[in-house]
This record gives sequence, structure tokens and C-alpha cells, in this order.
Amino acid sequence: MKKPILSIFICFCLFLVSCGSMNDQIETIEEIDEIKDEVVVIDAELDSTSINNSNTKSFKILSLGDSYTIGQSVCETCRYPSQLKDSLLKKYPEGSTIDLKIIARTGWTTTDLINAINSQNISNDYNLTTLLIGVNNQYRFSNMAVFQEEFPLLVDTAIKAIGDEKNKLIVISIPDYSFTPLFKNNTYISKQIDNYNKFIEEYCTKNDITYVNITDISREGLTNPNLVASDNLHLSKLAYTKFIQRILPLALKKLNN
Repeated sequence: MKKPILSIFICFCLFLVSCGSMNDQIETIEEIDEIKDEVVVIDAELDSTSINNSNTKSFKILSLGDSYTIGQSVCETCRYPSQLKDSLLKKYPEGSTIDLKIIARTGWTTTDLINAINSQNISNDYNLTTLLIGVNNQYRFSNMAVFQEEFPLLVDTAIKAIGDEKNKLIVISIPDYSFTPLFKNNTYISKQIDNYNKFIEEYCTKNDITYVNITDISREGLTNPNLVASDNLHLSKLAYTKFIQRILPLALKKLNN
């Protein structure tokens, strides 16, 4: 009788050892599975980063104009080309870049802008060009015929800068500076601004070029003083922000095509 009892006892001990070994194996397997899960998560994060990096964009934008382009009396980041750049970057993955070049100066007419462009070597690899010019032609009471001759030349230059893809050009209407404290709604100025803008719009329509009217925004300057800069003549950051609300959707469409 003693041998069977001894055998049973030995078997029971072996069973306990075996169970302990199995538990250890189970814990080891669970740990391996956890490590696998961590590796999968890390791989997913790496894949996501790789995708984001592969989707980053790099653009070049050229803005041509006068005081309304350079942003007279507002900060550098407040002028409309800079606001356009910042707004566009928010629409693209982190790491995207936009190289913005501005050729503009307060007081420039179409003649001045042409001369400035001719003195520079502008490449033809821009992805988008904006053009806003003409207020100083009117301000100096120069012959309208000069503007009608030179504006198309500037359009051609802007199109060459974007590789002859005229669908990448945005022409912006001339603001009306008579709706400011300095000029107090001078109807004569407004009528002349209208004549210039009429020519610009008709030329753009005829040549299938994108035209954006922002003149109505500038004409709110007397009822909304926040649209006028501190010099009581030029436009404020808020006015340019309102410009961008109209320009941004068009710019995005052109850059994504």
C-alpha cells in the first residue's frame, strides 16, 4: 500500500511543478503579445509621419503691386500677401513651405512697377501670382490710355512668372481711398476708380483671367473705421483679412490643380 501512495504523491508534486512552469509560459506569452502591440503602435506612428511628410507642399508666390500690396501703414505680416501665405500654410500639412516674393512700393504706378520688374530677374517657376495696381495712375491723374496700354503688359509678365499658366493668376480690383477720413467720400475719385476697375474687369473677362472685386470692402471705411489704417488713408489689417476671405478659396483651387 505504501508504493501506490508514494507514486501518487510524486505525481502530485510533478503536476504542481508543471502548473508553475505553464503559468510562467503564459505570462511570457502575454508579455510578448504586449511587446508586439507596442511595436505595431510604433510602426503605425512611423507610417503616419511618413505619410504626412510625403504630403508636404512647397510653393512659390509672386505678388505685384503698390501700397496696397506692400501694406503701407500695417505690419509686414498684416499685408494681404503675407496673410495669404499664412492662411495657405494652415491648409497644408506641417512642414509645407511657401516662398513669397513681393515687388511693390507705395506710390508706384503701372510704369513704376514695369521698371522695377525689368530691373529684376524673375523666374518662371512660380505657382501663383497676384496683381493689384492702378490706384496711383488715378491719384496722379495720369492719362487713362497709359494704364490701358501698360496693364496688359503687367498681366503678361505675371503670366510668364507662372510658366505661362494664366489660370494661376489672380487680379485684384483697385480699392477706393475716397472712403477714408482724409477724402470723406469724394465722388469724383470713386467714379474714376470705377472706370479703372471696369477696364480691369473687362480685360480679365475677355482673356479668361481670375478677377477678384474687393473695392466694396474699401468703401466701408467711413462706416467701419477699423478698415482704415492709422494714417487715415490706407487699409488696415482687418481690411486685408477680408480680402483674403475672397482670395483664399481661389488660391487653394489654383494651387491644387
